This record gives sequence, C-alpha cells and structure tokens, in this order.
Amino acid sequence: MSVQNPLRLLDLAGMSLLRDEASAITALKDLPTELFPPLFMEAFYGRYSETLKAMVQAWPFVRLPLGGLMKMSHLGTLQAVLDGLDILLAQKDHPRRCKLRVLDLRNTSQDFWRMWSGDRAHGCSSSLMAQVAEDRSRAKQPVAPLEMNKVQRLLLSHIHLSAPGEQEQQHFAQITSQYLRLHHLRNLHLESPSYLEGCLDQILRCLMTPLDNLAITHCLLSDSDLSHLSQCPNISQLKGLDLSGITLTYSSPELLPVLLEKVAATLQELYLEQCGIRDSHLEAILQSLSHCSQLMCFSLRGNLISMAIMEKLLRHTSGLPSLSQELYPVPQESYSSQGILQLGRFAQCQAELFEILRVLGRPRIIWISSSPCLHCGDNIFYHPQPIIYL
Repeated sequence: MSVQNPLRLLDLAGMSLLRDEASAITALKDLPTELFPPLFMEAFYGRYSETLKAMVQAWPFVRLPLGGLMKMSHLGTLQAVLDGLDILLAQKDHPRRCKLRVLDLRNTSQDFWRMWSGDRAHGCSSSLMAQVAEDRSRAKQPVAPLEMNKVQRLLLSHIHLSAPGEQEQQHFAQITSQYLRLHHLRNLHLESPSYLEGCLDQILRCLMTPLDNLAITHCLLSDSDLSHLSQCPNISQLKGLDLSGITLTYSSPELLPVLLEKVAATLQELYLEQCGIRDSHLEAILQSLSHCSQLMCFSLRGNLISMAIMEKLLRHTSGLPSLSQELYPVPQESYSSQGILQLGRFAQCQAELFEILRVLGRPRIIWISSSPCLHCGDNIFYHPQPIIYL
C-alpha cells in the first residue's frame, strides 16, 4: 500500500466484507445505497461471482452501467451478472429493494464509478449529478416489474475477446447464446466488435424476431459475413441500416446490391460512411438504391467519389419521394494530388452540383462535407455545406 495513496476506510471495509461472501450477501439487505457501487466494484474486479449475482438482484438504482467497468476482459464476472439477472427474471415477486431497469453495456459512464469510489480527480459533471439524481428519484417511485426478456434495443460497444483459439470460440458462444433470450429485440447495434469477422452468421442465427434497425460499425466483415447478412430472413423489414466504418473496398461488388434489394421495400435510413467506397462500388449499387422507395436519409460521408458518379447518384435518387436528408463527400476533383482541399475547385464543383439539381427539377437540399477531422474524432466532418435548389 502506497503511503501517498492509502486505502480509504470504505475500501478496507469492502475488502473485509468480501472475504466472507456468505456474510457479504446477507449484509446486502441492510447495506446503505451509497455503499453499493464501491462494493460492486470490489466484487467485480475481485471476481466474487456469488456476491455479484446477489448484488444485481438487490441493485438500488435504475441503471447498472456495467460497460464502464469492462476495460479488461472479465468474462466470468460478466457471466455472473447475467446469471444474477436470470435469477431475478425468474422470480415472480422481485425483491422490494431492486430498482434495476437498464443494464448498460456501453463503454461509457466511467464517471459514475469514479464518483462513488471517491475519485475526484476528474470532477463530477452536472449531467452526471443529474443522472444520479434521476436514478434516485425513480428508485423512490413505484415501478412496473422488471421484464429484461422484453428488451427491444441492444447496443454493444468495443467488446474485445483476447483469448487463445478454442477459449475465444467458447467465449463467443457464450455471448451469442444471450441473443436467444431476446424474444422482442428490434434494434441491434454492434460497435467496433473485434470478434465478428467470419462469425456474423452465428449471431444472425440467434435472432428471434425481425429487426427494425441494424448497425454494425467500425469493424472487419468478410464476404461470407455480407452474404449471410443479405440472406438473413430477420432483416427483410429493416428501416435503418448502418455499416459505417466497414471497409467494402475488398468485398465482392455484387454483395451490397443484393443486401439493398433485400431491404428495399422498407429501408428509411442508410449510412455507408467511411467504407472506402469509390466510383466502381457506388455504381454497382445505384440500381438497387433507386428501388429503396421509403428512403428518407442517406449518408456517404468519408468516401472518395468523382463528380461523374455523383451526377449518376443524384439522377438515380431523384425519384425517391421521401428522401429529404442527403449527406455526401466533397467530390475528389476538389482535392489536389496531395489530398489537400482546394477551395476554388470545391466552389466549381458546388456550382456543377447545383446545375445538376436544377436540370433534375426537383426541390432538394444536399449536404457536402470534406474528410473526417483527425483531431476531433471519426464522426466529426469539416465544414458541411448545403447546396439548395428550391
């Protein structure tokens, strides 16, 4: 123990309590609400599985931001939390103290744990305090029984499996098996999953109901993954599809058009940002894109396409009656050979695009933005410019 950073009495009390898990579990019914988060952290990182199961069933907050603790691989502790949820869901009469309604697996909410652990180095934002106050307020109000089997929206962010061969497959099987319990899932968002390449079919087979929205972003997918996706019966009614950050450069050109044809009757939003799309890839999907009669929002930001293919794109989409939000990259003719945006060339391209819209004759607003900002993050784009034809 460091002299400069001695353990607090709270930490020592938690460590002492966890030495006897049976006593720790018994003490939960009388444990002050403020002690639940620090004790949960001790149990999570110390891998006290039985205590974690019991704590989930007595969690006194509306939300359990578990993703904020998962900086390292803790599959055993994650399984313990899920087992605790299973036990809770199986009970006809839920414990009076339990207020849990949301299991948050996003890689966020670290400030929640810092605040409860006494780490003030990063401060406490007003939004965080508002969230805590809201959770406490909800915890005091009568609420309907927990039914997480009615989950409709699932977001998994930055989950990485770092285990040797056979063990990694076992971990992946444990994760996918959880999808079989989600009988009401309508929205699935997988952000930066490191384990997905070549395995997407195993998740798709576990889907129990048709999806409304599917987002698989910033990861690697193989041709077989895209093929399985286009054949999946539970995506035929998609309203939203987001494949941003999926490099499509090396994919077979016929795969994406097949996928778009599958969802053409219902698709309302399509995001293909930063996919490495060039003229040949875009030309391959133009016909399928023109069949998406319900499409309202379409984004191609972060790709590199020419003015010639941009004109074809605008012509093919001019007949889509609901299309109202269009976000396109700056045409490649606007850049120098060194990749530097030339404002004079850009202005000329803008004028040409306006003339194309005028000839097509339909009132329309399109947004043009240059490459993503390297300093502010992948989703921030420089200087979006509207081109308006009314």
